[in-house]
Amino acid sequence: MNADEQLKYQIALTLLPGVGPVLAKNLVSYCGSVENIFKKKKANLERIPGIGAEKAAAIASHTVFERAEKEVAFIRKHKISSLFFLDAEYPLRLKNCEDAPPLLFFKGHCDLNAQRMVAIVGTRNSTAYGKEITEQLVADLVKYDAVIVSGLAYGIDIIAHKACIKNNLPTIGVMAHGLDRIYPGEHKPTAEKMVKHGGVLTEFISKTNPDRENFPSRNRIVAGMVDAVIVVESAIKGGALITADIANGYNREVFAVPGRANSMYSQGCNEYIRLNKAALAENAEHIATLMNWNTHQKAKPEKQLNIFRELKPEEKLLVDLLKEKGKIDIDTLMIQSGLPVHKVSTTLLNLEFDGLLKALPGKMFELV
Repeated sequence: MNADEQLKYQIALTLLPGVGPVLAKNLVSYCGSVENIFKKKKANLERIPGIGAEKAAAIASHTVFERAEKEVAFIRKHKISSLFFLDAEYPLRLKNCEDAPPLLFFKGHCDLNAQRMVAIVGTRNSTAYGKEITEQLVADLVKYDAVIVSGLAYGIDIIAHKACIKNNLPTIGVMAHGLDRIYPGEHKPTAEKMVKHGGVLTEFISKTNPDRENFPSRNRIVAGMVDAVIVVESAIKGGALITADIANGYNREVFAVPGRANSMYSQGCNEYIRLNKAALAENAEHIATLMNWNTHQKAKPEKQLNIFRELKPEEKLLVDLLKEKGKIDIDTLMIQSGLPVHKVSTTLLNLEFDGLLKALPGKMFELV
């Protein structure tokens, strides 16, 4: 099967009515491959949990193929990358999230599995204070080689993206519509610059409008593909706090920049800090310290492990990473080891049973 035909099946999977990300990935698991989903008989499809007669009929009818073929042509014409959840290039942090999109579309030049990825989000009605803080945060994050993710929206989002361009830091804009447009239109020149050092990413096919319900869906991608989310300014309710809530649910670190008590657009940040839903962050050093990014710490003496058996290759790989980094989260272990998530999880469990490491809050691990 050629690449275009495989992509057609992948897109078709996302177009099936009533089939969301979780069910789509379950279908692939039950059927063995995405193309096998569309080759199974209706009666066999009905037996798959969550499908039933109506969804099985929609799959067997192949009515989504025509639209999928048009999208393949659009993708090839505009040199867009497609990232299926089984591809090595798919964002591994996001892949670990149960509701991660089965398929992403990306235009740009950036490692979506970079060692350090941070989201900067906030209100669309940013103040001079928010602008100053955002620009300083980005400038100070340069030395940590972080990739900055945001939503290309008005306010804090676009300020963060522009600051990245100014500081030559890669930045990714996650959009709530297809790659046939940039919304809002005023941000198109910025997006074009981002593609050269960063990029734009979406789960939506072309001709998808930036409808209200698409933005919370977009926010989960922002939260899922990073190590930490920083909220710079937010009212007591807003999209930035939705992203923060999702990030907390994904066990990501959440930071909030405090503001004046009487500022409407600091109320959300101040409240999240008060409720311990976000760590206080006044500068990039606060973030780096909590994330264990400081690279100038004194070298610690290497731990002598009580090993009573020879380590397997994958065990030694993870142990060596833990020796080098100290405390490290499972997503980073997976990215730096190159091992699949199931292999990392199983290996960590075996090492924990053997008393060689211990699990910490937030999916962190360290050697005993």
